[in-house]
Amino acid sequence: MNRHYPIIVVVILALFTATIAGSTTRATPAKAARQQYNINTLAGKVASVNGTAGLQIRFSAFIEQEAEEPDAYFGPSAPISPSFVLSSPLDGTSVAPAVTVNQDTAGAPQNETAIAVDPNNPNRVVAAANDYVTRTWSCTVSGTPCSALGDGYSGTYFSNDGGATWGDVSSDPAHLGTLIPGVTHLTGGPYDAGGDPALAFDSQGNVFYAGLGFNRLSAANTVAVNKGTFDGAGKLSWGPPTFINPTTSPAVFNDKEWIAADWHVSSPFRDRVYVSWTRFIFNPMTGAYVQSPISFAYSTDGGQTFSNPQNISGNVLYGQGSRPVVGYDGTVYVFWDGSTRLSALDSTYMVKSTDGGVTWSKPKAVAKLVDIAPLANTAFRVNSFPAAAAAPNGDLYVAWTTEVNDTTGNTADPVCAYWISGTASVYAHCHAATVYSKSTNGGATWSAPALIFPGLDASTRTAVGYPVTQPNGSTLNSPSTARRVDTLWPGVAISPSGTVYMSAYAADTVSPWQTCASGPPLPVGRITCTTLGNYIHNARLNYHVTNIGSGGVQMVTTNPINTRNGFGGGFIGDYTDLAVGSDNVFHALWTDTNNKQNVVWFYGYEFEPTSINQEDVVTASGIIP
Repeated sequence: MNRHYPIIVVVILALFTATIAGSTTRATPAKAARQQYNINTLAGKVASVNGTAGLQIRFSAFIEQEAEEPDAYFGPSAPISPSFVLSSPLDGTSVAPAVTVNQDTAGAPQNETAIAVDPNNPNRVVAAANDYVTRTWSCTVSGTPCSALGDGYSGTYFSNDGGATWGDVSSDPAHLGTLIPGVTHLTGGPYDAGGDPALAFDSQGNVFYAGLGFNRLSAANTVAVNKGTFDGAGKLSWGPPTFINPTTSPAVFNDKEWIAADWHVSSPFRDRVYVSWTRFIFNPMTGAYVQSPISFAYSTDGGQTFSNPQNISGNVLYGQGSRPVVGYDGTVYVFWDGSTRLSALDSTYMVKSTDGGVTWSKPKAVAKLVDIAPLANTAFRVNSFPAAAAAPNGDLYVAWTTEVNDTTGNTADPVCAYWISGTASVYAHCHAATVYSKSTNGGATWSAPALIFPGLDASTRTAVGYPVTQPNGSTLNSPSTARRVDTLWPGVAISPSGTVYMSAYAADTVSPWQTCASGPPLPVGRITCTTLGNYIHNARLNYHVTNIGSGGVQMVTTNPINTRNGFGGGFIGDYTDLAVGSDNVFHALWTDTNNKQNVVWFYGYEFEPTSINQEDVVTASGIIP
């Protein structure tokens, strides 16, 4: 994410840029200033942000994907028998011994993970994800396939045995399982789609889900919070949503929310619920992006009502990816990736409140960062959003992803900014790395960024599956130069005894992937290909967890993850997550593509049962000494 300059200061900033070495500020051309965007639609809002000169901030990957989602089709046709299904002999058939959390079996994608552990019961775990299960339902509504009416929804899942087994199954509007109710159409709500999951427990064992609700072809959108309770048999049920900052204004869009709850029994604000999010603001006349401050609201009645939203980001006008954290003494911290008007690089920022979220400090920069480019040999969207947690002794930890100079190790080098040096140069001289910083004085000062996985960071990708023969008879060999391992999307969790765990994906494997040269349009083209194309290099991911105190590392994935499976390789979520219980057991949750399932219904189209690798949300638990 880079910075944006309102039109009235463009000329001044253009002159200023000429005197500032390394600045990324650019004058917006007069033609660009007159660009009109239809911000009544989600696609128009995304186009406005992406079309703003000199701006690297983006909507969440979830919102960008939803803006691109094809319309489902329903009409009389015979079941489709795919000519080719894109796959690789290196793809797995099961994630075991890791555990699949979502319980559907019809090829629906799930991604973008959140997880939380009951502070009173370490065996009770709740997980959440963007869930596209309604796009594969076999039911009908008034003769129309449910899969033609569905969309991305808010999926949740629960375990009462420490993550060994999970529920629940959803199959139709009358059997929602633990899909979040009351937000999206097929769950009885007013919005087309929902997702962007976040979870938090309070001290009484209630669990809170925060997500988005929005329409794709009209302006309506909201932040939504549902309260979940467990019955005596351990079954999770969700109450109706409370909508925060609902709007039908085309000039406002709520994105990338996160939730925290004060479960600390000694806190003066015990059981207060906190939500932060990004509030994208557009010019109502032209549709031009204006700014994206961080907003915040709190609840004192268990999520039934919330305070009026307030802007907590001060002069950091261009922000995304906020993360609220509650200290053991009740202090609330919010971290995010942001920039001020004249900054050359983004920073991870922090604000704090000592009165339960009523008033806030001025923003403080933890450290500068370089927003990462898409990982080499991948297609999925990326970001540098932070994750954070508070330790029982008051220490704070925040982690994020940044480009790192291969030679110097600099974590904030403008040379590694792809919008300055170009993506090819960044790939040649830099790599993405997850780093963290620590504060021992309530966020007043912070340590220099340190690598979360120094061993991985110093290593290079392993090439597997080479050579392969191209359709024209030529050969694709493994890359001639081994690339440094990229890591991204950290999770942070700290146990009540002070054990600090962190996690991240690592692009530590590269292999061939055969593309599709031609095929039907989406969504059918996600399942079937008409003519196979050339092989390309394809980076695969593994998921790793580390104990920061001991330096111990555990790889929890079973097989390297092929991110080309699902959404054409363009979307595997925005983040991963990590939680830890009072028993010091960590629970990692990530998106994986190594299960195979048969798809029959997909976006209103019927297929002959077709085996595919699809995105699932997967967990592993353990203790790293």
